[in-house]
Order: sequence, then structure tokens, then C-alpha cells
Amino acid sequence: MKPSKLRTLMVLLALFFIPATLFANNNPVISSGGGFTIQSLFRGLLGMAIIMFIAWVFSTNRKAISWRVVLTGLAIQISLALAILYVPFVQSVFDVLGKIFVKILSFSDEGAKFLFKSFSTGEIEEPLLNFAITILPTIIFFSGLTSILFYFGIIQKVVYWLALGMTKLLKISGAESLSVAGNIFLGQTESPLMIKAYLEKMNRSEMMLVMSGGMATLAGGVLAVYIKVLGGGDPVQELIYAKHLLAASIMAAPGIIIIAKMLVPQTEKIDKEVDVPKEKIGKNVLDAISNGTTEGIRLAVNVAGMLLVFIALIAMLNFIFVKIGDWTTLNSLIASATNGEYTQLSLEFILGYIFAPFMWLLGVAAEDMDLVGRVLGKK
Repeated sequence: MKPSKLRTLMVLLALFFIPATLFANNNPVISSGGGFTIQSLFRGLLGMAIIMFIAWVFSTNRKAISWRVVLTGLAIQISLALAILYVPFVQSVFDVLGKIFVKILSFSDEGAKFLFKSFSTGEIEEPLLNFAITILPTIIFFSGLTSILFYFGIIQKVVYWLALGMTKLLKISGAESLSVAGNIFLGQTESPLMIKAYLEKMNRSEMMLVMSGGMATLAGGVLAVYIKVLGGGDPVQELIYAKHLLAASIMAAPGIIIIAKMLVPQTEKIDKEVDVPKEKIGKNVLDAISNGTTEGIRLAVNVAGMLLVFIALIAMLNFIFVKIGDWTTLNSLIASATNGEYTQLSLEFILGYIFAPFMWLLGVAAEDMDLVGRVLGKK
């Protein structure tokens, strides 16, 4: 990184993070939303401006940035948000999609129940009702289901029309559009299959968008996990989270196009042809189910392993922080300064205050910035 860019970033971060201690509070209960206000609109616009400014700072070629693409992407994202919030027809569409998703989740419960139920009661015993038994099987099931839809070409048809729209509106290549649209529904393993033939010919800007799109959106299996965890087994809550997360995944598509094209602008000629390959992921439907299930097992094991390691590392870091707090008397200072909300120096305490300004920009109530910042930082 050039020294000038580093200095700019340091000044930006300093100005951005200093207000954390001014705004953050320690109310353990999340406040109810105050609805749409001029203040919330200003905070949202300010948040978008800062994110784009960071992308501009790190851009490989600032002069080549297409501001038409940036403004069009923003317009699409804002239009989607307003439609989801205020247009009854769009709300009903996401309501139906959410109900379908929650219903599909219940099918994965049947598979888990068959594997882990008690022979005497026919239900999963209370000691077994844990993350590994009730959550990870949804990843495997959704991976298999996605493979079936992919095999019959259903996903490809939906992706094709989404990609066609993005190519025409945002002036990106057909292969990029296919990848971004595919990532709304598929994981980072399945989505590249649709652009496999184009990968070797892609330039740096296109590859940047392909990789970023995979990180910005939610695969079906991961989406299912979030719904199950956040919903806590309550169908009403699961439906609420399903609608919000589906909307967020779709809205992330134009957003990541903006950021990727600012970081690595497109300078080469764009191939606008949108051609969905006919390649399938199995010789027949049973082979597709088998391949999808195998991939889902790998992902589920990977999720479990990563959670185990990262949670253990967080516990190790917190142990070190607590010891440092004891030696430096920081623990008592923190406890008195936060009215007992924090009792000691910890990763949650540090990240809560670091991420608090970001939460303010995202529209979180000022009294909840610390709480939500903690959640984001730890996760």
C-alpha cells in the first residue's frame, strides 16, 4: 500500500472511531425502531458515502471508476429497499418466499429426527437438541435440494433473467452478472460452475467481482442456518428473519457490484453476452442429489470445525485480556465506567466500541450501538 493511501486511511479511521466512546451506551435491551426519519435517512446516506469513500481510497485506478455504474447501482439498491418497505405487492412476494423457505426448513427437521430420534419416544431427546443435531443438517439438505434445482435447470433460468437485467443496467459483463446473480441462491462452490468456461478469460476487475460476490451474499444452506439460529424454533420469528435475510441477500448484489468496480475498475472491453452453460452437476437426478449431499457434508463439517476453532480462540484471547486487565487494574475501571455491563477487559468490550460508529451509520439506535457492535465484532 502506498504511504499516501495509508495516511488517508489512518486519518479516516481516527475520525471515524473516536466518536465511539461518545455515542456508545450500555443498554442491554435493543430499543424499538423509531421508524423512517430525516435523521435516519441522513445516517444511511452518510454510511453509504463513507463505505464508498473507503473503496475510492483503495481503488487501483480512481480515474477509471465508472460513476454511472456506481450511481445506477445505488439507485437499484435504494429502489429495492423502498419497494420492500413500502410497496404491498413486493412485501407480499417476500412474505410468500419467506413462508416457502421456512416450510422447506421443516423438511430438514424430518431428516434430522429420523437420524437422531429416540426409539422409545419418537422425538429427539433434550440432551441432543444442540447446534450439531438441529442446525448443521439443514446445510446438507439445502445443498442436496440446490443440486436438484440446478440439475433441472430451474436455478439457471432465474439466474439468467437476473443476470440479463444487471448486464444492461450496470454495464458489466455477462459472466460477471451470472456469477453475482447465482451467488444470491448458490454457494461459492456451485455458482462458479455457471461461469466455468469464462474464468480463464476474465480480467482482474471481473475476477474481483466474482470473488466479492461470493462473500457478499448468502448461500441457501447458510441462509437456512441463520434463519434457524435467529428464529430459535419459533415459526413466526423464522418467517420474519427469512424475509429480512432474503431481501438482504438480493440487495447485496448491486451493492457489491458498486464496491468491486470502485476497487478494481473495468478498463477492458466488456462482453455482454449472457449465456447460461448447460453443464449439469450429475449424470442423472440421483447423481446430482449425491453430489449435492456430499458437498453439503463437507460444508457442514467445515462450519462445525471453524466454529470450534474460532470460539476456542475467542475464549483464549479473553483469558489473556482478563489477565492483562487484572495486572493493570483495567477490569475495575471498565466495570465502573460501564455500570457493570462489562466486568472485565474482553474481546466483546473492545469490538463493541470499535464497531459502534459503524452501527450508528447503519441506523442502529445510539443506545444500542455498543450492544450490536459487540455482536457484529464477535461474529
